[in-house]
Amino acid sequence: MENQGRIDTQRIGDISERVIRHLEKVVVGQREPLRLLWSSLLTGGHVLVEGVPGLGKTLMVRALGQVVDASFARIQFTPDLMPADVTGTKVFELQSGRFTFKQGPLFHHLILADEINRTPPKTQAALLEAMEEGQVTVDGEGRRLPQPFFVVATQNPIEYEGTYPLPEAQLDRFSIKLTVDYPGEEEEMAVLREHRMTERREFRLTPQVSVEEILDCRKVLEGVQVEESVLRYITGIIRATRHHPRVMLGASPRAGLNLLGMGKAMAAAEGRDYVTPDDVKTVLKPVLRHRVVPNPDVELEELTIDDLIDEITSTVVVPR
Repeated sequence: MENQGRIDTQRIGDISERVIRHLEKVVVGQREPLRLLWSSLLTGGHVLVEGVPGLGKTLMVRALGQVVDASFARIQFTPDLMPADVTGTKVFELQSGRFTFKQGPLFHHLILADEINRTPPKTQAALLEAMEEGQVTVDGEGRRLPQPFFVVATQNPIEYEGTYPLPEAQLDRFSIKLTVDYPGEEEEMAVLREHRMTERREFRLTPQVSVEEILDCRKVLEGVQVEESVLRYITGIIRATRHHPRVMLGASPRAGLNLLGMGKAMAAAEGRDYVTPDDVKTVLKPVLRHRVVPNPDVELEELTIDDLIDEITSTVVVPR
């Protein structure tokens, strides 16, 4: 793992290119989702990943856990999972005669919350408190989580039987929602060529960035410049979602903050210290697709949420 001293936007660009290049060695044909996943980690946001089984959602996050020199935990969400199973609990020790706290899997830097919609709301809420507050509460006592703390939750968009869909207020806690699609023919051929029965693909990867570097990158993002016209563009988009006739529930102010943060991260990942309207356009759909609730007639017209976002944003003037 390289360490070249002071972090600036040019250095963030170099780190980002190296991280993405390594991830692409095992996650084939998903460059844009990988860029967005990495940018979200830089901003401190959390990610919801949706896609049918077998597309590499879990692999993507496990690979990131290998490339970042940080602790990683996977939690398989099931209907019988209890809050204490993820936060930890107090255990009585016979030798000392007192209760001691045993940490749950949330006490890691990178968390893969697999199939989050398969666990009851009480357990979902325990995870979402950790995402929002950076801490967990056990027996009325708050316990801080390590930093950076980054959650990637997956869900299957096809099977709804026996699931507990996240309500809008909880979905809003996720910075972005990624949709993973089928790879192209050549990418699928590459997956077959690289397959090894005796080795998991992500184990070929080595750490490329430390947690200290990620925290330093976040400080640099604060200084990335955003012109007034770009801020007005972001505000115009968020407000347009609330007044569109096809929308039942528009985006919250938090969505605007996420658009701003992700725009800064995308700019810095390209080595720039200023945000362009194109940076904002790149992250529009990931930031908005889980926050904009369409009217029922949108689905009847066979329009997707991404189509609706295109329709909304086309009404907002793009600054030069």
